[in-house]
Amino acid sequence: MSRSSGQSATIASLWQEHLHAAFPAGLRGAEPGGIDIVLLDAAIAGCVSTRQDHGGSLDPERHRILRDCVADLDQILALITGAEKVRYLRRLRQLAALASGSDPKTAAGNDV
Repeated sequence: MSRSSGQSATIASLWQEHLHAAFPAGLRGAEPGGIDIVLLDAAIAGCVSTRQDHGGSLDPERHRILRDCVADLDQILALITGAEKVRYLRRLRQLAALASGSDPKTAAGNDV
């Protein structure tokens, strides 16, 4: 399996996991560091859904959105506690990083 197809398989697996995961109740309405987690989650979901619907490709604007979301998640993860919330946000970060073409393991403490 090539790196590209392996990465696509990982994204597909994370995406399915994310679709079936319940949004942690403790994150509803949360805005750590002034970042609205619900909107962040929706932005990432929209970009990843588009990527999946277009055979793994994204336009430059969605790549930028995902990179910005990864940076926001790095800030949020430094502020959030609680295993369920952290696990959800780390998976979301990994999904966004992989879909954007970034390194999914560059954030401190990112051990998904």
